Amino acid sequence: MEYLYSKNENFEDFSSGRVLYNAKGIPNFSVRLLQEMYYRAKSYLKKNQDIIVYDPCCGGGYTLTILGLLDNYNISKIYGSDIEQRMIIFAEKNLNLLSYAGMENRKKEVIHLYQKYGKQSHMEALKSCERLEKMLKTEIKTELFVADCTKQLPYIIPDIILTDVPYGQLVDWKAKEEELSIEQMIEQLWNISNPDTILVVCMKKKQKIKNKSWTRIEKHIIGKRKFEIFKYSKG
Repeated sequence: MEYLYSKNENFEDFSSGRVLYNAKGIPNFSVRLLQEMYYRAKSYLKKNQDIIVYDPCCGGGYTLTILGLLDNYNISKIYGSDIEQRMIIFAEKNLNLLSYAGMENRKKEVIHLYQKYGKQSHMEALKSCERLEKMLKTEIKTELFVADCTKQLPYIIPDIILTDVPYGQLVDWKAKEEELSIEQMIEQLWNISNPDTILVVCMKKKQKIKNKSWTRIEKHIIGKRKFEIFKYSKG
């Protein structure tokens, strides 16, 4: 895949566990790929500012927090949901980094770790905190809630829905049929969207989305996975 928006840069400041919080059972995601997916989706919007972003499978809030930093000035609100309350509690910690107070508290935590253990990694993490803090041009509103995205969702009308479908042994899709789960999710996402909403789904290469409610406008394969971009359809 040709990258149109994201350069091959050093994204170590976003490494999970460095500044952003990490926990067992929460998969990571390529920052460069995430940035590319988001900006491709954004290119189809009719507006450039006051963007509302939603991830129905947000996990620990890693991807949402990164997006909030990368496009801090233009995103006005972030919604995230997950089927597990444990994940939502953890996502709150990460999304709190999009506030000045949250980032300041994280810096204090890293300083305490450095004073206690004296590790170079903690000093590097502190430098990352300072660089990420400079990316905070405004404080984005955030809202997290527990929900099964294959069932009824609150009508939040996002501009961009971006999600990485749960996979592997680290997560449980909570359904008997994986393909059926994706179809159910896609339909529920249509119900909370409007004609300008753009949907981005990252999934296994062999998985397919066939739904008249959405029209696919892009498809890209990356190794064993792929992402597809859809626009709202009348169904």
